[in-house]
Amino acid sequence: MFFKWLKHYMPRSLYGRAALILVLPVVLLQLVVSFGLITRHFEGVTEQMTQAVTREIFLVLEGLERSNEVPGALPIILETLDMRVEYVDQVETNDTRVWYDFSAFIISREIKKYIPEITAIQLAEKGQVHLHLRHPESNLVLSFDRRRVSASNSHQLIVNMVFFGALLTFVAYLYLRNQLRPIKRLAAASEAFGRGQSVPYSPGGAVEVRAAGNAFLDMRARIERQIEQRTLLLSGVSHDLRTPLTRFKLGVSLLDDEDREPLERDIEEMQSMLDAFLNFARGAYEDENDRVEAVDFVQKIVKDFARSGAQVSMQEIDGDGLVSLRPATARRAIENLIGNAIRYANCAEVSVQVTDRYLRVRVEDDGPGISAEHHEEALKPFARLEPGRNQNKGMGVGLGLSIAADVARAHGGILRLGQSDRLGGLRADLVLGRSVPPSS
Repeated sequence: MFFKWLKHYMPRSLYGRAALILVLPVVLLQLVVSFGLITRHFEGVTEQMTQAVTREIFLVLEGLERSNEVPGALPIILETLDMRVEYVDQVETNDTRVWYDFSAFIISREIKKYIPEITAIQLAEKGQVHLHLRHPESNLVLSFDRRRVSASNSHQLIVNMVFFGALLTFVAYLYLRNQLRPIKRLAAASEAFGRGQSVPYSPGGAVEVRAAGNAFLDMRARIERQIEQRTLLLSGVSHDLRTPLTRFKLGVSLLDDEDREPLERDIEEMQSMLDAFLNFARGAYEDENDRVEAVDFVQKIVKDFARSGAQVSMQEIDGDGLVSLRPATARRAIENLIGNAIRYANCAEVSVQVTDRYLRVRVEDDGPGISAEHHEEALKPFARLEPGRNQNKGMGVGLGLSIAADVARAHGGILRLGQSDRLGGLRADLVLGRSVPPSS
């Protein structure tokens, strides 16, 4: 349960996770070393030095008490111990220190533990310690060098540790970035190939990354060969069938009207099938990117269908602006969606939404629709669904939705199918990214 909660706060990117793996041990190591340093150096060493100074203070106090018996002994003791005594009328009762002076707590605790006569310890003055004492003879202030009770420049250990820790972390980050760069190049080449682009790529980096890169190149080569073979096959078959189809047209034109009309319908259906095969063979990357007005682009397609007598209309328009897309392939995808709608339904409605990230073209109809469990199957090439969708104008070849889905993926988008809330039939959302990389 704890790890599931922690997973939400982990970095998503490879850089972030690698940096966390690198920095976290360094930080933990510094915390452990700092704790040990504070325990051993700041506390242990300071206690030992303070205890040694308290013995010297006892000697000064003893010399002060016996100053009448041995005149001149106190000045000799003070000079030997490098301490100074100042007699005052009123002693201080409040300790003073600098806020970042952590060893001052230890000094005050140890000195007061052995010398109860001390009323205040002043450590605010840099490099000096002032002890206020109540003595039977007189109140006095005993001063000596701070270096006698705590190590000098002890903070330099922490500064050096932080500095070199940060330096080594930076060096490790540079090395890590060089190791992750081949992975990012492989990801960029894979993403570009998913959009139909074949960008130059050469494997590099560690042995495992090179192996993944070589596997990607082999896979890309196989897929490109398959696409090329499919294109040649469909183009060749479609082209070869046009010759006998033309002869059929000439032969049918010589028949009587009663016999000619059903044959002409069959020829037109065969012609539409050939056109669909050619469109499928061309793929979604045949033209270059161009910037077009999104709403005008869709409206022209709808008007072309309306002029041909189709019951299709433009409905909602949300936003506008220039969109970078491949006009020929995008037009083909929208035409396929509208064509499917008017083929299997009585009327169709088109709506457009333009945002900063995408262009969405929604086509809805009042036909029988497609059940949710068949949405994925409907996007496959040459898919033939239930006969209920063939109530008006016969079946297509099952490539319209597949081509539209390929076009959506080529534009960094997606084709979503659902049920129309307005008309009750099929709802197809063609989502195209607003910024499309240039084709290779």
